[in-house]
Amino acid sequence: MFDRKKLCRVRDIYRAITELENEMEAAYGLNLNEAMLLCNLSDKGSMTAGEVGECLGLTQSNASKVIRSLEKKELLKRSLDKTDKRIMHFRLTKTGEEKLDGMDCQSITLPPLLEYCVE
Repeated sequence: MFDRKKLCRVRDIYRAITELENEMEAAYGLNLNEAMLLCNLSDKGSMTAGEVGECLGLTQSNASKVIRSLEKKELLKRSLDKTDKRIMHFRLTKTGEEKLDGMDCQSITLPPLLEYCVE
């Protein structure tokens, strides 16, 4: 059963995530989805738009917005698939790699509620 107390706790978690995202935006000029995509591209090398959406848990439309935002910031670039020209691959630019390397996540204070959730 999902009672009022649980609903309020979910609200508190949402507020903590918003607080974290605001701090990341102020420190690095990136929202949480953008930062997560940079990390994933760093790990995987390249991803298709579908993989981006799946990885971040976003709809195709929202994944496209995150991709466009990072392209505008010149942090990622797109290239056509060698065998299927309908498929785009996205990878970090040199600027994107430098941005990710320059992110000192230790300087971001994780809200206490999220600290508890990720331990």
